[in-house]
Amino acid sequence: PAFIGLTLFTLSGIVHWIQLCRVGKKYLLVLPIGMTGMAGGFALRFLLHHNPTSKGVLIATTLLLLLSPCLFLAAGYVILGHLGTLFGPKVAKGSMLIPPARIATIFVWSDVGTILVQGLGGSMTVSDNIDTVNLGSKIVLVGVIIQFASFMLFSLLVVVFGLRVKSRFPHIWTATGSSAFRLFSGNPAENWHILYYALCATCVTILIRSTYRMIQFLQGHGGYLASHEVFFYCLDALPLWFAMSLYCSVWPPRFLNNSREAQVIELQKGGHRSLYGGESTADLL
Repeated sequence: PAFIGLTLFTLSGIVHWIQLCRVGKKYLLVLPIGMTGMAGGFALRFLLHHNPTSKGVLIATTLLLLLSPCLFLAAGYVILGHLGTLFGPKVAKGSMLIPPARIATIFVWSDVGTILVQGLGGSMTVSDNIDTVNLGSKIVLVGVIIQFASFMLFSLLVVVFGLRVKSRFPHIWTATGSSAFRLFSGNPAENWHILYYALCATCVTILIRSTYRMIQFLQGHGGYLASHEVFFYCLDALPLWFAMSLYCSVWPPRFLNNSREAQVIELQKGGHRSLYGGESTADLL
């Protein structure tokens, strides 16, 4: 299973790096780095099967597989922030519970705290002392619970954004763009709904993973989930790989690259008027 995980995350990670080079936006660097970290974790997990007594490999494996997904969370924060500003300040103010520019800052700093907590606890779980292991599991549990609560709030922002755009700006919600969406293309994509639904899927899978992690550390080092590897692959690795692999084809910058100036120019020419429901250039600016 570790070799399969290594293969899947490596292949998807390679596609992410290629997409980053083709449609480069540094704000999504966290996504391929996270995939690379997960691949590294599975590579070390594979080595651990052949050298189970290596404490250094065990520590590195635990930390990579526990903390790399935090970069996936950061990618989600950035994507929502950019989606919130895609249609201008009027729509952003009417659809977002938190100003788009502050989303990444607020949630990333929250995750920095939980990463430090989880990293401390995770390093303790590989100790030879059972009391230290149990204490480490409890510390990780605290970090996972805080991270879960934080991401629940973020998921609420994602849902509210979609519902408010649909109810308050129906002309934007119903607009799908004039060109067909092509998988793995480097060309700009107009149908922003595809990216929004991919973000929703990401939220669901990360919440599944966080719920599994909470129950695992709640049960302790010798608990049922911790002692049965199949749950890790089905409730942690597989959901994360599926959600992040969506971005191999639904590469966010393709939907977010169009500048406000370009949109206004198109509006002045008469193009994309249906997207903004006939609003004037002044309204968009």
